[in-house]
Amino acid sequence: MNTQTEASTNVFDVVKQVFSVVFVIAGITAFYHFSDVKLIYRVLGLLTVSVAVIAMLATTAWGVGISAFIVDSKIEVRKIVWPTRDETTRTTLLVFAMVSIVSLVLWLLDTFLFWGVRLLTGQA
Repeated sequence: MNTQTEASTNVFDVVKQVFSVVFVIAGITAFYHFSDVKLIYRVLGLLTVSVAVIAMLATTAWGVGISAFIVDSKIEVRKIVWPTRDETTRTTLLVFAMVSIVSLVLWLLDTFLFWGVRLLTGQA
């Protein structure tokens, strides 16, 4: 009996998802069909349809899973230990220094290789 309940729930979720796609297509079609109506009313109608579709999808198993994921993500973000201003400044300056040093080394390497190639090809 438990599997029948899950099967009917899954079918009901699929029906909700199909209707949500139909409603989105109908909303977009209505947006363009009623082009003689002011734009603000067409946008409000499309937003209303979008909110209704999101509300309908939120009641499916997939929507409940996404809601749980968002709540869990918020909890995990609260657990992050953010660096202090001092640590951020020091790290940023260290990155700038390392980028400058590496760019200088690469420029010198490129210059010496170019000089060597010109010497070997007789263009020096």
